[in-house]
Amino acid sequence: MSTLIIDNVDPLIKERLEQVGIKVDLRPGIPREELIKIIKDYSVLIFRGRLKIDREVMDAGINLKILARYGVGLDNVDVDYAIKRGIAVVSAPHAPTQSVAELTLCLMLAVARRIPLLDAKVKGGEWPKGRYVGVELGGKTLGVVGFGRIGRAVAHIARGIGMKILAADVIDVSMEVEKLGGRQVPLEHLLRESDVVTIHVALTPETYKLLNAERLALLRDNAILINTSRGEVIDHEALLQHLDRLWGVGLDVLPEEPPKSPHLKKLITHEKVVVTPHVGSETREAMRRLAEELVSNIEEVISRIKL
Repeated sequence: MSTLIIDNVDPLIKERLEQVGIKVDLRPGIPREELIKIIKDYSVLIFRGRLKIDREVMDAGINLKILARYGVGLDNVDVDYAIKRGIAVVSAPHAPTQSVAELTLCLMLAVARRIPLLDAKVKGGEWPKGRYVGVELGGKTLGVVGFGRIGRAVAHIARGIGMKILAADVIDVSMEVEKLGGRQVPLEHLLRESDVVTIHVALTPETYKLLNAERLALLRDNAILINTSRGEVIDHEALLQHLDRLWGVGLDVLPEEPPKSPHLKKLITHEKVVVTPHVGSETREAMRRLAEELVSNIEEVISRIKL
């Protein structure tokens, strides 16, 4: 049995798979057209979010048994078609929780205190002391949209610096929120009552542009909006219309990565917007946990289907 790795991943994955007798080929950055030509020779495909793993790829992979996403989200995989084809799909949903949660807090603090703007001014030869007064997060209300693993980790850290917690979710998470002294409320209530809103939802048809023009209009003046989930959950053209009244926005994800649309370029160059290039899980610790969790999940599938 053989495995093809088409993106940069922790070397531990190759080491661990080879230890159990699995041949591993590394082709990071391989173009889609070339992948389709050679995928027939592999039983396992390990990838990140660069390429769409759709039915064309799977149909070419006549021997594919496992699709392994080095990460959390599966929005670049046609999971329904994989199931139809009898191909197992695995990822590593637990590994990046702490890293994404910490980046979320970093973005909150960076927006609240205008850190990137001040840094750029000083490096450019200015000394803007007194021109950009920040705000504190302690005592403010944090609205967490999506109270899963990452949302809960963010709330836990935020509670430690004195923030009050509201949460919105499609399932009942009231007990988990109450453990942090917070409340579960409807999404519209959360948007109206929060000083900071942070989004932690998967991309689904229901969450696509979850924060549309109508919901963005509910945000308080001088609110902070953070998104480290998926770019498509916000209507960014509508968000542009609210920047002047918001305190600021922190984004680790965009609907185009890298951004090409004029409205996205206008958004990310605004002085109230702090942007990072989808690096929520990119810490040494998370990369190693991703590798360990993914290999364990691959090995479990192999043992179950006796490849």
